[in-house]
Amino acid sequence: MAVGTALGIWVSQAMSWPMAFVAPLLAFVFLSLPLPRPTLKMTFSFILVLALSSYAGVVLLPFLQYARWVGVGLFILALFHTFHFTAKGGSAALGTFMTLGLTLVAAVGSVSSVVMVEIAKWMTISAVWAMVFVWLAHALIPDPPPSSDLAAKKPSPASPPDPETARLRAMRSMLIVLPVALIFFFSSASTSYLIVMIKVATMGQQANIDSSRSAGRSMLLSTVIGGFGAIIAWQILSIWPSLFVYTLVVLLLALLVGPKIFQGTGLHPKGAMWSYAYLTMIVVLAPAVTDGFGSDGATSAFYTRLFLFIVIAVYGSIAVAVFDAFWPRVMGEDGALRGKPAPA
Repeated sequence: MAVGTALGIWVSQAMSWPMAFVAPLLAFVFLSLPLPRPTLKMTFSFILVLALSSYAGVVLLPFLQYARWVGVGLFILALFHTFHFTAKGGSAALGTFMTLGLTLVAAVGSVSSVVMVEIAKWMTISAVWAMVFVWLAHALIPDPPPSSDLAAKKPSPASPPDPETARLRAMRSMLIVLPVALIFFFSSASTSYLIVMIKVATMGQQANIDSSRSAGRSMLLSTVIGGFGAIIAWQILSIWPSLFVYTLVVLLLALLVGPKIFQGTGLHPKGAMWSYAYLTMIVVLAPAVTDGFGSDGATSAFYTRLFLFIVIAVYGSIAVAVFDAFWPRVMGEDGALRGKPAPA
């Protein structure tokens, strides 16, 4: 995970392509899950999913321009589907890819069709490079061969949640992301805050995975930890601004959080929270680095983004609390539905 993410940061920054931070971010999303080396079929599936979800925004373009509320309705249905896919037991990486592609492209497309097509193109290119980094990471550090003891103790796969639980999880995640996405739809400045939309989209998937009442606390804590890590990295880069130091800092921070993400051959119980904390660090830090190492403008933009992320995390925590408090059947700590207690 650390090597693949740092390699993605180094290559994308050295090549200076548009949205350079997206490829290492997508690579991290894949590598932060305890998945084996991807097959060619899996690789093409991930690229195809992100490409289709990104260009789905292009399909919505006529509606967004000439029948906006119809386009918004179609967007809501598509957004719910991306969360429902993960909630019913689908791949978290695939679900995150779909949510990112759809929200970024559709929100910007309501303002500029030219920018919309350009972002869809670079999201697809970033997906291709992300899978290249994943393959290189597995080639450089292959998985150890499974021992006979581990094979004997291999746990049976978890049963998928019941349909009503999956729908509730997807609905809660959608209601976290939707208000911010609607602001983007009707704001002429949405192209300036793409990075905020990335954070909101991943926050919705985080609430989808963390299905207990701790989801709100997890979102806020992961944002604070990720922001603190970004501040440390930014201060180091302010002292020694170079691509080598930038890559090294990303590598070292990944090695620090890695043991809190993984446990043996699976995920740590709090692995999702630490994974989103590191993702937040990248999302805060990478655009500021693109703005320019150590400049006053970049420093101001860095802390502005960090402040916005904390505000969004607070909003997400409140949204989860409100949803769990007022929905007729609330989510239990184990993620299962629990009805209201019967009257005595």
